[in-house]
Amino acid sequence: MDVRSLGTILGVWAHPDDEAYLSAGVMAMAARAGSRVVCVTATRGELGATDLDQWPLETLADVRTVEMAASLDILGVREHHWLDYPDGACVHIPEGDALGRLVELISGVQPDTVVTFGPDGMTGHLDHQTVSDWTTKAFLEAAEPGARLYYATKTAEFDDRFMSLPAHRMAFGEGPPRTAEAETDLAFRLTDEILDLKVGALRAQVSQVTFLRDEMGADVYREWVRDEWFCLAATA
Repeated sequence: MDVRSLGTILGVWAHPDDEAYLSAGVMAMAARAGSRVVCVTATRGELGATDLDQWPLETLADVRTVEMAASLDILGVREHHWLDYPDGACVHIPEGDALGRLVELISGVQPDTVVTFGPDGMTGHLDHQTVSDWTTKAFLEAAEPGARLYYATKTAEFDDRFMSLPAHRMAFGEGPPRTAEAETDLAFRLTDEILDLKVGALRAQVSQVTFLRDEMGADVYREWVRDEWFCLAATA
């Protein structure tokens, strides 16, 4: 499909790199097409250490802030908002505070398309699940008529293809959501040119990506992140 049909896109995610793994291709294509792309990140991911010697927790928020800016710059995304909630504690944030801020953002941006996690949280992470809930409620309250909310998903075919890789299970725990590919509403198999941008954006978040890429190998890692799928969750 023509990514321009998505109009203005707003992505709402929990941690730096969530947006890149699940929607970097869509963001890069939309930005190149001249569409407005806005990204919201709930936390700075300060607990997401993959190597405490190289990236101690005391400085990780600052590291990931810089990484996130570099990543979005590669994709051509110029509008980014931090909610600055504590990593690992989104479920403890008063819902009224989070909803108020997201309603304000949705009202201001007036997106045609909103993308976020499904209720599964993709990896089962409680922050992901909470952000999905906040975004869904805020969308239903504030989105303009005709706007669409999509949940990121993976397919059964994807999981079957990569499930033998230890790094795949490391990333997804018990496994990602398994939507039949024919039942997805948006499916993007990225061209090599767009995939280069996505992999570059991921590599910019070096504190998070290095161990997975090294574990899989560069070629397998590229194919692991090539496809992006979404299911329609609601229409305003």
